[in-house]
Amino acid sequence: MQKDIYERIISFLLGASWAIVLFGALLTFKTFVLFGLGLALFLTLLYIIISLFLILALDAFMVNKHRLLEAKKQTKLLEKLYSKHTK
Repeated sequence: MQKDIYERIISFLLGASWAIVLFGALLTFKTFVLFGLGLALFLTLLYIIISLFLILALDAFMVNKHRLLEAKKQTKLLEKLYSKHTK
């Protein structure tokens, strides 16, 4: 199945987002470990949770795109059926 430009961009952004989450979590932990292990773990988990919500939003864009395409297909089929039965 060939992807359009919208799906390619969203896929790229999803992959980049996962890389940012992993490296950002490591960087956050290493930065705040100087202030204590508890604070570093808390801030790292907070960073991961916020980042995962942003990834979830990107995934929602892709799901909504697929839902729109399916709705368009169903609309075309319903229009064909309607025109067939009204003639």
